[in-house]
Amino acid sequence: MKKTLTFLLSAAVSLTLLTVSCGDSTPPRLPVPLEDGGVLWTDCSPEGAAEDCSQGESCLFVESYNRHICVQACDPQTACAHPDAVCCEGGEGSFCVPTGTCEAPAPDAGMEEDAGETGEPDSGVTEDAGSPDDDGGSTGEDDAGTEPDAGSDPDAGTETDAGTDLDAGTETDAGTDLDAGTETDAGTETDAGTETDAGTETDAGTQPDGGSDVDAGTDAGTDGGFTHIRVMASNLSSGRYQSYDPGHGIRLIKGVDPDIVLMQEFNYGNNSASAVSTLVNEIAPGFYWSRETGAQIPNGVISRWPILESGQWPDPRVSNRDFAWARIDIPGPRKLWVVSVHLLTSSAGNRNAEAQAIVTQVRSQVPETDYLIIGGDLNTDSFSEACFATFRQVVSTAGPHPADHNGSTGTNRNRNKPYDQILADEDIRRFQQPVVIGSSTFPNGLVLDSRTYRPLSEIAPVQSGDSSSENMQHMGVVKDFLVPAF
Repeated sequence: MKKTLTFLLSAAVSLTLLTVSCGDSTPPRLPVPLEDGGVLWTDCSPEGAAEDCSQGESCLFVESYNRHICVQACDPQTACAHPDAVCCEGGEGSFCVPTGTCEAPAPDAGMEEDAGETGEPDSGVTEDAGSPDDDGGSTGEDDAGTEPDAGSDPDAGTETDAGTDLDAGTETDAGTDLDAGTETDAGTETDAGTETDAGTETDAGTQPDGGSDVDAGTDAGTDGGFTHIRVMASNLSSGRYQSYDPGHGIRLIKGVDPDIVLMQEFNYGNNSASAVSTLVNEIAPGFYWSRETGAQIPNGVISRWPILESGQWPDPRVSNRDFAWARIDIPGPRKLWVVSVHLLTSSAGNRNAEAQAIVTQVRSQVPETDYLIIGGDLNTDSFSEACFATFRQVVSTAGPHPADHNGSTGTNRNRNKPYDQILADEDIRRFQQPVVIGSSTFPNGLVLDSRTYRPLSEIAPVQSGDSSSENMQHMGVVKDFLVPAF
């Protein structure tokens, strides 16, 4: 149902609409209160709209407030991300406006079907030597004598992206909707450690302290019907054994207080379940966890909320790790699937084959009604690599991307390559929010570098040298989402 905006512009006021060329709208920044104590919103002026409002917002005059505020264009069939907003139809288009000014139309429950599935990845196994140093060498932790990636060896014919840089915002998200015909989970919701659809197992450990199940609708992090979810990608091992024992990575994770951590090189102590539980409790006491088995440098997941199921999907190009997935019981009717990945350094072609293997598994395992996040260490040299076009079949890969205080989006040690990413499907990406820590705000997410973060006191117990510690080859990446819990 379309409702006319009774408060829209007087005839003399023109509406300026800023759009993102790639077609992805930028999530709204955190608002500031109006002076009269009304609904939280951001003031603006028509002349300075470009400076006052974020990308995708317009400066609109609202009669009931007798002032201009920044509003975001929307689809009348889709709920607005802001909890105090509804999507209303007007003469100039549809916009997210303060609740109470009109009746919100009912959202469309339908989903677009994907136009088919892609083929199977190539066969072949290549051992990885861990993340490369920025000069093209390896970390010194040779898992099986792999060739380091010099950043210039994409497989001939596999670069389907034709060199287009997604940072430029010109790529559209052509295939982010999951295939409407994908197979759902077998219907069993079990703790991590049980056999998965693929026949693999993860380490037990999803129930804190071995305790009983908690209620699926836990209130942790919920506010007014919305749940704040902070997700972190963490290949933050250090020292000589690709582990978290030295403590640098532990401090970096604790400093940003994430709700879900996608872990790579998830080694600690003797790697027993007891040792891993000790690590998890040091990072976030009482959190749930799952970790792939039989891997030299395993991937895994740490979660504030219960992990209903977990397992690992085979990596077709390397034998010392797989792709670790977990189905998480976040508050609300929709569950969140996360996939923790660590792609090869050897070539862009191998990374694309790994991405295709993940996409194939997602399409056959993840219900379209659930949220999906794929993240971790992609080891990519640029956003034009073919694997980003492949991932774009199930998640959004478009910018703007997370950055540090200086605006740098690189996540490797030298900060000039996009190694680490958090890629969300469109269902949850539309609820992305700025990352706010203390007095610092990162509109598109945070690249965590202790060498550039100021003031460091905001992310205690992080120390300034943590990100430059021995064999620390990656920066942490953080994204925030405000997801409806109804």
